[in-house]
Amino acid sequence: MAAGRKRQGATRGTGGKVRRSLEGRGPTPPAEARHWYKDKARSERIAREERGGTSPRKAPVRARKSEDAPEYIGGRNPVVEALRAGVPASALYVAARIENDDRVRESIKIAADKGIALLEVDRGKLDRLTEGGVHQGVALQIPAYEYAHPIDLVRFAQDAAEVPLIVALDGVTDPRNLGAIARSAAAFGAHGLLVPGRRSAGVTAGAWKTSAGTLATLPVARGANLTQALQGYREEGLFVVGLDGESRTDIGDMTLAGEPLVVVVGSEGKGLSRLVREACDQVVRIPMGAAAESLNAGVAAGIALYEVSRLRRG
Repeated sequence: MAAGRKRQGATRGTGGKVRRSLEGRGPTPPAEARHWYKDKARSERIAREERGGTSPRKAPVRARKSEDAPEYIGGRNPVVEALRAGVPASALYVAARIENDDRVRESIKIAADKGIALLEVDRGKLDRLTEGGVHQGVALQIPAYEYAHPIDLVRFAQDAAEVPLIVALDGVTDPRNLGAIARSAAAFGAHGLLVPGRRSAGVTAGAWKTSAGTLATLPVARGANLTQALQGYREEGLFVVGLDGESRTDIGDMTLAGEPLVVVVGSEGKGLSRLVREACDQVVRIPMGAAAESLNAGVAAGIALYEVSRLRRG
């Protein structure tokens, strides 16, 4: 064999060792599959709530399971503000071993003064009540509102020997607008509000807060169908006046103010729906400058009710 030449022929193999080493240990498991994930996520959530922060993920939209189910307000600021505003509540839930601050202490004091049940629960219970919302260790239970029948509002006016004045809401979906309209209705002598059963704001905690307590004395009725409810009022001898920016009649020229009356307020931007507009005896507008296309529903209702009150006095 010549010097320097390599030996020819088969060489010893690796037996698959190199190939197996290149395969590695597979894909990295997701965070939720790791043994420490649940403890870490729970610790972060508790720390976030104690700081009063918000969840990194958007909270799911809360769906009411039943119209008769109670509503729950979570969070230290929302709870104490609701109690200050006189929102009716049936129970105040407080997490065990919660770190008290001024808001928690005030909430407990108001609840005790008003005879609201005070319940100490674990955080898991609060998580379920608020459906995953950030509760910061406190939650307030609001009982379901008891709506009147639409005809009951007429009976209330008759019992008071007054000319009926009812405010109906068409497409108003913000509870804060409902609360603001309730304040105006109470201020100008209306006998109640009418809301449809679908696609409309209801009497929720937000409406209670905005109404500044007037919903405690002003009844709210709910009808399955707004057009049918308005027709029922007409059969009872009431006239229906709708607010719509496209009308050519100014509200100051309204001819039905002194009659038994239903004032219909539409949604901001869309105004009255076609069927509701057709059910009106008269449609009027609030005159305003060209720079403003429409008014907030609560503002429009306040102006309209003031004008009705003024025309009745005149």
